[in-house]
Amino acid sequence: MSALLVLAITAPLLGLVPLLLFGPRTGERAALGMLAVNVAITAGIAERVAQGGRALGYFVGGFAPPLGVGLRADGFSAAMMLMAALVLLFTGLFAMTGPGDMTRKVKARGSAGMPATFFILLLSLACALNLAFLAQDLFTLYVALELLTFAAVPLVCLEGKAGQLSAALTYLLFALFGSVLYLLGVVLIYGLFGTLDIAHLAGLMARGAGGWTAAAALALMSAGLMAKAALFPLHLWLPPAHSGAPPAASAVLSAVVIKAPLFLLVRLWSDLAPLPLTQVAGPVFALCGAAAIVFCGVVALAQERLKLLIAYSTAAQIGYLCLMFPLAASGDGPWSALAWTGGTLHLVSHALSKAAMFLAAGLIAETMGHDRLSGLGGVGRLAPVSVAAFGLGGLSLMGLPPSGGFVAKVMLLTSALQQGSWWIATVVLLGGLLAGGYVLRVVVIALQHPDGDAALERGLPDARECRWRALIALALAFGAMLVGFMPLAPLPFLDIGRPLTWTGVMP
Repeated sequence: MSALLVLAITAPLLGLVPLLLFGPRTGERAALGMLAVNVAITAGIAERVAQGGRALGYFVGGFAPPLGVGLRADGFSAAMMLMAALVLLFTGLFAMTGPGDMTRKVKARGSAGMPATFFILLLSLACALNLAFLAQDLFTLYVALELLTFAAVPLVCLEGKAGQLSAALTYLLFALFGSVLYLLGVVLIYGLFGTLDIAHLAGLMARGAGGWTAAAALALMSAGLMAKAALFPLHLWLPPAHSGAPPAASAVLSAVVIKAPLFLLVRLWSDLAPLPLTQVAGPVFALCGAAAIVFCGVVALAQERLKLLIAYSTAAQIGYLCLMFPLAASGDGPWSALAWTGGTLHLVSHALSKAAMFLAAGLIAETMGHDRLSGLGGVGRLAPVSVAAFGLGGLSLMGLPPSGGFVAKVMLLTSALQQGSWWIATVVLLGGLLAGGYVLRVVVIALQHPDGDAALERGLPDARECRWRALIALALAFGAMLVGFMPLAPLPFLDIGRPLTWTGVMP
């Protein structure tokens, strides 16, 4: 069954063949079919990890590390792969050329279907994401990050507008800066230990090898990942890139692309770094996360454009994962495990809710002809399904029941209170209030009466034509709601194959 790990990386690339050889229509359907296959493969990996109760492993070419490269799927990586596969599939469905003459009319105006290039990039993202979630070698992870970058940057400027090109260039510069820092850390690690396999390195570092040089290497790699994930204060590229891209591209960028470097950040400090060093670094990450939640949340409140508001919200929400680090690495029994589960569930629920919100925002902008908040009065009557998708996604950001964000934030809040981290608990609550402010601001405007019949007549045709795509956004929002039905307890599945100190059991 370990062959599934190889298929997860190679199968998405097969969908590129019909896109390159046949017409856009045929290639688009083949790409969507391969994205569905990707969901089936990742679901199969998750099912086998759950049934076997242990991580799946595979050595490329049959050579074990340090000579070979290992692939490994534990509960954490399996959950992330399945989440990413689902978001990519739903986003592809949203971007496809829809049935009927009405959708073709919208496509002719350039507001619905995406070019074939989008589906090529989508399949490339699926390959890069699966490699990032499975690779156990630091250099292979670098390759995955580069593949991810060069598939994600073109998504920002698909329409070729001047603002998009500027945002894409800024994104590329930050990403390359992050790559240089990460690669410098990898070079230091290889010079110290002569291997880049995470399992081998973890054993060496646990025995005290490397000293401060190893700590400096981890700091360099972490800074590089923070730049790629747009974690405060390296978040400046994210708002223009995510707000300026087409809606389907924005959804992918916010929901899954920035999750890969965050995932690797967790890998570095849970799988690789020794526990004492993680306990020193944890508060630093938490401070960055708290600053992201507060600063970017306040800035989101001040925005006058809907997509820019959602983009700053993304920069704020990723801060919650960083609050997990000192709590999960404390080794405080079940409360440590609760924080670990809460941080992971936040990644999943945020991906689903943010994809729904960006897709809904794109449909709202299509309906009204713009995304300025001051001119969105009455859009709830013109595009009710889109507004409902936005509102349900916003519930998860606010942390209201029964959303996934509620479960995740309650877990983080409970762990913080039980471990005496009152300042973290305060930031969690403050972040929920700020999210409530900017989400409710949009909803209140949307539910107002339209300015006049002219606006109603102008909006209705687009709303009818886009209804089937609005249902896709609504399905993603309901997915974020379903995560909220998880029990308020550590999930055993996420503990499979994870370091003992991060699952609440000390070795």
